[in-house]
Amino acid sequence: MVRPRPPAEPAPDAWAADDLPRLVKSDALDLAGSLPHESIDLIYVDPPFFSGREQRGTRHRGREQVSYPDHWAGDLAVYLAWLEPRLAALRPLLKQSGSIYVHLDWHAVHYVKVEMDRLFGYANFLNEIVWLYGLGGSSPRYWPRKHDTILWYACEAGRHHFEAALVEATSQRMQGQRKKAPDYWDIPALNNMAHERLGYPTQKPEALLARIVESSCPAGGTVADFFCGSGTTLAAAHKTGRRWIGCDVNRQAVAIARTRLDALGA
Repeated sequence: MVRPRPPAEPAPDAWAADDLPRLVKSDALDLAGSLPHESIDLIYVDPPFFSGREQRGTRHRGREQVSYPDHWAGDLAVYLAWLEPRLAALRPLLKQSGSIYVHLDWHAVHYVKVEMDRLFGYANFLNEIVWLYGLGGSSPRYWPRKHDTILWYACEAGRHHFEAALVEATSQRMQGQRKKAPDYWDIPALNNMAHERLGYPTQKPEALLARIVESSCPAGGTVADFFCGSGTTLAAAHKTGRRWIGCDVNRQAVAIARTRLDALGA
């Protein structure tokens, strides 16, 4: 296992409950190295997808356009060599009842699954969640790509916190009742006119993150997002009564997230 590097920026030797919530501009590896072990209930990460593109947001309500690079000076091995130590640094931060969600798409998720099995243990893999989002283009050469994949691992399977989300049942037998949500989540993505839209590329809807937070972090627990982007995870944590900590290396992302959280009084 690759050990985290020392923080590039000054960071406290230990983070107590009174230090939260906290949003910092930092690489995931640097922030993880400053946090105490077994202190986090839920980690969600939405890293670059190995898409090979410059991800660009759209200017929205006068906000500055945000972009970040998702292209790599090499092949998939270069991307995995970058991502692996960051995932490894997160493992010690989880409480024994904690878990981690890793959000990717078809470009690299199968390779990252192998890395996660090695880092967190194959027996601690809980679910492959498919997020059906609907938006996006199509091609005459292959089936439309309309979903992302979210890998869910426990720190220790069987001890992990879980309260299943309930959705409306669709069968005739259970008409009018609610049932446990399956492992495919039909939650609309944000269109360019959505009220939530902040101009950040790859921004995820709050409904998606609220489901993850409420199901896998106890009330009053601590949620961490090490690629927080526009702050969707942090906003969902705040609105559902959880403490949070987040970081991003992108200055514009941190500024957008800070404005968003300030508006919530977080």
